Amino acid sequence: MITPSYCALMARYNAWQNSELFTALDPVPAEDVVADRGAFFGSILGTLNHILWADQIWMSRFDERFAKPDGGIPESPRLCPDFSAWRDERASMDARMAEWAAGLSHEELAGDVAWYSGAAERDVVKPRAFCISHMFNHQTHHRGQVHTMMTSAGFTGNTSDLFLLPEI
Repeated sequence: MITPSYCALMARYNAWQNSELFTALDPVPAEDVVADRGAFFGSILGTLNHILWADQIWMSRFDERFAKPDGGIPESPRLCPDFSAWRDERASMDARMAEWAAGLSHEELAGDVAWYSGAAERDVVKPRAFCISHMFNHQTHHRGQVHTMMTSAGFTGNTSDLFLLPEI
């Protein structure tokens, strides 16, 4: 289904996209980043926090070196209290995810992941590669919501096309 090189590419894309958000949102006033914009997770920061929380929960399922975050989906928008704290946590998480992805083997992508899903309110078992694909897709989905909130508020959005990912 997926390969270690695909995971490394998606981890690099994720880090690049978050870096672009750091730059785009840094000049935006704090009250605009936390303003409720009617999105599922309320604000730009709430949505960014949810993405970070979801990455933390998924990575804790894939690798025991990653700690499971506190709370569930309802609490996820409040993970970091402000943009600065989110930026620091996000940069750290992106570096750890890139390191994890760079060390993956084909064997580590095989098999299943089992967990209790608060969202589904039941135990779930799914193929590991499927869940990793879901994690990267989830990031992109919610970053698209952030982009919409940013541009709707008159802020400059970032380029998100995968083919424009800078070469290393």
